Amino acid sequence: MNNSVKLLKSLTDVDGIAGHEMAVKSLMRDYLTPISDEIIEDNLGGIFGKKSANNSRNTLMIAGHLDEIGFIVTKIDQDGFLKFTPIGGWWNQVMLSQKVTITTDDGKKIRGLIGSKPPHVLSPEERKKTIDIKEMFIDIGVKSKKEAEQFGIEIGNMITPYSEFELLANQKYLTAKAFDNRYGCALAVDVLQNLKDEAIDVNVVSGANVQEEVGLRGAKVAANKIKPDLAIAVDVAIAYDTPGMSGQVSDTAIGNGPVVIIMDASNIGHVGFTKHIKAVAQKHNIPIQLDTTAGGGTDAGSIHVANEGTPTVSIGVALRYMHSNVSVLHTDDYKHSVALVTEIVKSLTDEVVDQIIW
Repeated sequence: MNNSVKLLKSLTDVDGIAGHEMAVKSLMRDYLTPISDEIIEDNLGGIFGKKSANNSRNTLMIAGHLDEIGFIVTKIDQDGFLKFTPIGGWWNQVMLSQKVTITTDDGKKIRGLIGSKPPHVLSPEERKKTIDIKEMFIDIGVKSKKEAEQFGIEIGNMITPYSEFELLANQKYLTAKAFDNRYGCALAVDVLQNLKDEAIDVNVVSGANVQEEVGLRGAKVAANKIKPDLAIAVDVAIAYDTPGMSGQVSDTAIGNGPVVIIMDASNIGHVGFTKHIKAVAQKHNIPIQLDTTAGGGTDAGSIHVANEGTPTVSIGVALRYMHSNVSVLHTDDYKHSVALVTEIVKSLTDEVVDQIIW
């Protein structure tokens, strides 16, 4: 397992939904500190490493996000079953009979299962219907509310998907929970690692925001603190290369290179910066894909309207089965996205930034 795959594994294994990113932030600090001139943190929990330029008045912000999708406990019933509410976007059809992890206030990890009815007891009408999330429950293997509370379960506990990090048949295909968006966290680290011994002509602040999955909240705070002149939001994009998806609104596919988001529901990628990114990719023979989507968004949506406005583009990798217990990422896409962002940094000078913004 190479270093980048190990990095992805370590970051996806950690549990951290919006508002509960502390363990992920701690791990990011461990990775960022040895390769940064300075660590920058905001009061909501965002963390970034800074590499200073030799002489530049401009700053590029590279921003992933620490949080993953999950749930919180909202009720413990008398029989010890847990009710919950989503933190982030879920499709109820991917949830039944999935394993989850409940993290108590003292850090204890308790396995739970989202319960489901056996098909034997379902009427023909029930078989055609999906189950509403408010009707679902989590079974942690106890007999009563009192017993659940004895294990430390409380209202507000974090619940995260449980899924082991694994290499699939072709070992360039990886599956794990939380590639959305520990991919961006890993890229932020690997880009700084690539630049550690390089002289650069733009200041770089690279790391991750909090609370993206609940409305791009932490990105606004971080951008107001960092005050970048340019920004790249690094996040995942949708793969359309599976049955039922192929031939729809996009042709983005895993293994075909990083995805440059031209527009989504939260941001129109800055035209000047997008043109520059395409030129950098062409110069260094880095394959890229271009995509647009009418729905969804990334932290670019908050960053580009921070301060007096920040030219921002979102760059990601196509991801299969996003916002579920499992997702699939291709290592070539990761490698090329790291290379692309690294070369973008190397291409920037004050003069180039002025030309992009103009």
